[in-house]
Amino acid sequence: MDSPAPNKWVITASVMIPTLIEILDTSVANVSLNHIQGSLSAGQEEVTWVLTSYLVANAVIIPMSGWLARVLGRKRYLLLSLGVFTLSSVLCGMATSLAELIFFRVVQGAGGGGLQPMSQAILMETFPPRERGMAMAIYGFGVVLGPILGPLLGGYLTDNYSWRWIFYINLPVGIVAVLMIVSFVFDPPYQQRWNRGEKVDYLGLALLTVGLGCLQIVLDKGQLEDWFSSDYILTLATVSGLSLTGLVFWELKHPNPILDLRIFRDRSFATGNLVMFMGFFAFFGSIVLLPMYLQSLMGYTAFLAGVVLGPGGAVVFLMMPLAGKLTQRVDSRYLLGVGLLFNALSVYYMSHFSLDIGFGHAVLGRVIQGLGMPFFFVTTAYLAMAYVANPQMNNASAIFNLLRNLGGSCGVAFVTTLLARRAQYHQSRLVEHLSVFDPGFHIRLEQVKAALAVKLGGLSDLTNQATGLIYGQLQRQATAMAFYDAFHLQALIFLGLVATLWIIRKPPIGQRAPGGGH
Repeated sequence: MDSPAPNKWVITASVMIPTLIEILDTSVANVSLNHIQGSLSAGQEEVTWVLTSYLVANAVIIPMSGWLARVLGRKRYLLLSLGVFTLSSVLCGMATSLAELIFFRVVQGAGGGGLQPMSQAILMETFPPRERGMAMAIYGFGVVLGPILGPLLGGYLTDNYSWRWIFYINLPVGIVAVLMIVSFVFDPPYQQRWNRGEKVDYLGLALLTVGLGCLQIVLDKGQLEDWFSSDYILTLATVSGLSLTGLVFWELKHPNPILDLRIFRDRSFATGNLVMFMGFFAFFGSIVLLPMYLQSLMGYTAFLAGVVLGPGGAVVFLMMPLAGKLTQRVDSRYLLGVGLLFNALSVYYMSHFSLDIGFGHAVLGRVIQGLGMPFFFVTTAYLAMAYVANPQMNNASAIFNLLRNLGGSCGVAFVTTLLARRAQYHQSRLVEHLSVFDPGFHIRLEQVKAALAVKLGGLSDLTNQATGLIYGQLQRQATAMAFYDAFHLQALIFLGLVATLWIIRKPPIGQRAPGGGH
């Protein structure tokens, strides 16, 4: 280090504070869109760009953060990112129009993009190799709890103060984080540095920016635009596909790439990234589905649906340190298997919900998931990074965080689309029984008509009203069945990932990782 290293827990606090607020900001505005829309006189579709703009900028910056750390120096880049993020947060809160807010959200996303991978790289280097599982447990607090706490914090601040405070709150936290990083975080002597005269990979930079920017818009807006039936989505998807394909071929042959993909030669790193992508694909899908199920079908308020997620978050908080500690004593591949099985069990349990479940049943599904998620996240990150040399840590962390975020975005896009398609399918099958020639329908129709007659009187023909009520129940049942299909598929994804345990190399247990010189 450039100077005597402070206590590892001080460094941990220094980098985790900005990481947590950055992850919170990916979801904190979700519950405030209606308030923002009214305050800035925006349209319903226009206001969603408040979310999309941040995610697009974030997705573009994350993979190039390793390269930016080389060019600027990691500490300097971390401070620059945090400063831009904090200042743009204040400007978001001060915005007087939707265009201003979206512009400052782009700047905020660009500033925040480097915080996650840089924090992970610093944690992996600060803790000795045998304690890296504990480092990832600490990092996992922000990654897993952030998306859960974000909507709760956003809802509280919006309801009790103003939507502008979801951005203003970043100012004091950002100032504290800047002071801590200045005091306690230093660049290591082995860090790869930018050499004068080294050519900039401008083509790689352009392909990366265009490819990931278009991809994030496709994922965020695809279902709204009916996917490839929209020329807009089709064009963006084509541009993204061509750009990212070209990026892979170009980066593999470039001597100084923006994104060094040669690291995928490490079998454990490649497999770990696959597991993280698909695991967050299923995990984020369930995080979105459960509140939707409770609010749209069970009549829960947004706050009560958030309360259902709370106990699961508390279990995650309690289990993270245990998962991290066990990586020092047990082969992490076995721990990953436990995490995958618990996650599979939780969403399989949710696939057997009914429309008359109690509050406790909904909470139990999240608690089971809370037991498994720490073992999944901590061990996947630990296994992926186990044989990555410290000089490659910035690049590896950038790729790992990119694929994790893309997995979540793809998972949300997939389940929302699957939900719509399966609801249509089940409705078309169930409606076949809405016929006077179906004995079950005829009996139910007469029962509903009799119940309506008690309330409304029997002087008029109540057939249309009764049929409408039955059809409403049919739609509700069809939507519920679509949710169960989605949960069931997520369980199969987690189970399928168990097969990867035989591909990942055995990690070092209680010893120094090869190539991990500190």
